[in-house]
Formats: sequence, C-alpha cells, structure tokens
Amino acid sequence: MLSDTAIVLDFETTGLDADEGHRVTEIAALRVRGDRVVGRFESLVNSGARIPGYIAKFTGITQTMIDNAPDAARVFRQLLAFIGTDKVIAHNAWFDEGFLARECERLGLPNSVPEFVCSVRIARRLFPELKSHALGSLASRLGMPFMPGAHCAGVDASVTASIVLRMCELLRARLATPGVDVATLHRFATSADVDPIATAA
Repeated sequence: MLSDTAIVLDFETTGLDADEGHRVTEIAALRVRGDRVVGRFESLVNSGARIPGYIAKFTGITQTMIDNAPDAARVFRQLLAFIGTDKVIAHNAWFDEGFLARECERLGLPNSVPEFVCSVRIARRLFPELKSHALGSLASRLGMPFMPGAHCAGVDASVTASIVLRMCELLRARLATPGVDVATLHRFATSADVDPIATAA
C-alpha cells in the first residue's frame, strides 16, 4: 500500500528532552514498502549515560545492558547508513527527529535525514473522533494486537509500521489510487488545505 520506501524509526531514551542532555538508549528502524517490512536495524546504544531507575522500570533497559552495548558513534553511523536517502516516519516525530539531530551534533556525524513524517498527525486527521492517538489507542481502533506498557523500540516501531501501512490502505481507498507515497502522507499530515478524511470502515 506504500508505493515507495520509508523508514519507521523509534528511540528509547533516558528522558524526554535531548537539549537537556538526555540520550538515546535503544534504536529500532524498519524499512517498509508495499504492505510489509522489508528491512530492519535494531541496537541498544551505549552513550555513556546513566539510566534513571524510573526509566529502567519503564523501558526494561538496565544500566548493565547499556554498559555492554555498542558505543553511540558506531550505532548512529550504522543507523544513518541504513536510512540512506529514504524518508523517515515516526510516531510523535518531533521527539525522534530532535534526538537524532542532537545525537548527530554531539557525535560530529552529518545528518542528511530530511524532515520526518509524523504518524500521529496523519492519525489525527484520519481518526478525529479518538481522544488519544497513542499507539495503543490506534492499535485498538484498527484491531491490532498491542501490549500496553511495552516501551521497547522494536515493539513500538513494529506497531507504528503496521498502523502506518493500515493508514496508507485507508488513504488509498479514499483517494482511489493504486498506492500512497510518502510525499502524499506528508502533505496529508501537514497541509491545512487537505480536508480531514472520515474514518473508513
């Protein structure tokens, strides 16, 4: 249903604000095309950061796991190579986009990733009746299994990818096109000129 290729990206971190010194602890990046995942990159990340106790409880990522993980410069070089020239989609994209930019800046890595596409913004337009557009709410709306509180980058990226592909299917049916490309998703998410689309059955 997705007529070109995109990367669905998810980070786990030590906190919510990259500008306050919080760091990435886990990465999952899935390459999606058509109606499936066609590539995957996942890694824990050792950035030298300490894992607060509440974060370890929240994500299941412990200090020992991070201490034994590959260093951040290596992992982010691999991530950027995996992304290549593909567009990136993320749930609450401002969060992942901000962390990617800040980590690249810290590590002295060139960040050529274009503006992210936000799956939350797409979902808000497709499902305006929902009070929450969190992954759990969207998975429930679309009849997809999801374990609340998983907070694992691989799980969250997989659920996001499934939701994005399902939203592409809904848009394709509404727009009566053979497929939906990433540029169409981005325009739909950001353009005030696009009328909200009612939820398809």
